Amino acid sequence: MTVKVIGAGLAGCEAAYQLASRGIKVKLYEQKGIRRHSAFKTDDFAELICSNSLRSDDLYNAVGLLKQEMRLLDSLIMKAADLYRIPAGKSLAVDRNGFSRHITETIRNNHLIEVINEEITDINTEEPVIICAGPLCEGKLADRIAELCGNDFLHFYDAVSPIVEKDSIDFGSAYYKSRYDDENPGDYINCPLSREEFEEFYQEIITAQKIDVHEIDDEKYFEGCMPFEEMARRGYKTLLFGPMKPVGLEHEGKRPYAVVQLRKDNAIDTLYNVVGFQTHLTFKAQENVLKKVPALKDVKIVRYGVMHRNTYINSPNIVNNRYQFIHYPNVFVAGQISGVEGYVESAASGLYAAINMYQYLKDGIRYELGADTMMGAMANYISDTRISKLEPMNANFGIFRLEYSGPKAEKKKYFVEHALKTVEEYARYV
Repeated sequence: MTVKVIGAGLAGCEAAYQLASRGIKVKLYEQKGIRRHSAFKTDDFAELICSNSLRSDDLYNAVGLLKQEMRLLDSLIMKAADLYRIPAGKSLAVDRNGFSRHITETIRNNHLIEVINEEITDINTEEPVIICAGPLCEGKLADRIAELCGNDFLHFYDAVSPIVEKDSIDFGSAYYKSRYDDENPGDYINCPLSREEFEEFYQEIITAQKIDVHEIDDEKYFEGCMPFEEMARRGYKTLLFGPMKPVGLEHEGKRPYAVVQLRKDNAIDTLYNVVGFQTHLTFKAQENVLKKVPALKDVKIVRYGVMHRNTYINSPNIVNNRYQFIHYPNVFVAGQISGVEGYVESAASGLYAAINMYQYLKDGIRYELGADTMMGAMANYISDTRISKLEPMNANFGIFRLEYSGPKAEKKKYFVEHALKTVEEYARYV
């Protein structure tokens, strides 16, 4: 038996790896080698388009718990992330090139995975397939997926932060510090602004020219990736309570009025990502805005922020809580196109969809994860028939379902311990 996996992003690579680990042959289709979307920069698999951060690595944070569940299930994505992690305080950030290269080599060197550089334009619902086409899916394939969904497709706009050269940062003004960490130098570079400097910076933002998104419907943003110029237009203080929040970033006994934070983007420490500054300003406007920050007055941008449309299906009533199409049981879906949001969530959906596909092909799906695990809670959320219009959502304890009546301070600890014990037991059977 062979399973087709469409797309070699985070979800697709994880799905292919999980199936191959269980002895299933995989044909992994990836069109990058013949046609590449402008948002991508390399031909490597599992390329991180936006941030290089996989967010919190705290076990008692929802995405931290999800990562640990994935590790218990032998996740390729988590192996690569742990191998290529770079300092980022309490977050798990990776050297994006090493991370993607490792995943690419692992997939290409697996004798059960055949990589096919081909653009898929159709889906045969009579054969097993996992659609991991990604949120940038377009053309005939997008039309076919929409057809399978009864044309119930949705979209939102996503934006990417600029990456700058470390050598162009003025360390006469900038300093190292992780938020609230007073004992160590920290892993973030902080670029402080006084009130007067912030006001000048703010005026530059709200008058800056943005790139035209043409006639593509109305602009709908995922809140976690709101362009910083849109945040600024919501009000003068929005950035001060968002990505430019100075709390916990005191330096030499003083708290700046506002801070632009930079996070390391590669292992050799030459490139830094401007944290929270995803944007769709014109390239010239991005330069003008960042140069209003004293520490970035001579900044050299090596990758500008860009805007792209993310597509996902309105999955309730279309997909069940195993990422399986209700009316086409041979077809599974995973990644952001399924309605989950975020790097880790996408990879986790690929992992869980693949395990369910494996069970489906062998003797039917007998073992499932419930909403008392983070991985199961995500699958339950995107398939919840009480939702008429799905909104993509990151992993969070709000979708977690487990009865608890003990002290509030112990609640997350109880959730985490229960979830990990459940996943450990699940791993024994799948």
